[in-house]
Amino acid sequence: MIVNSKEEALKEPLSLYDFLISKDYDLSKIAIELNKQIVSKKDYENTILKDSDSLEIVWFVGGG
Repeated sequence: MIVNSKEEALKEPLSLYDFLISKDYDLSKIAIELNKQIVSKKDYENTILKDSDSLEIVWFVGGG
């Protein structure tokens, strides 16, 4: 799988939610694009990742 332009090995298919939690992402501050499609937060648990997927994770940063 490709995550933010870097190769990431999946040991087995797992949900997007489980992947993000295992990487310590704050789910309230990120947006996900999977295979060039935006994924709604409500679909994270039902979206299963595969080795052939391309995942882009962007996070929001406040400032002024």
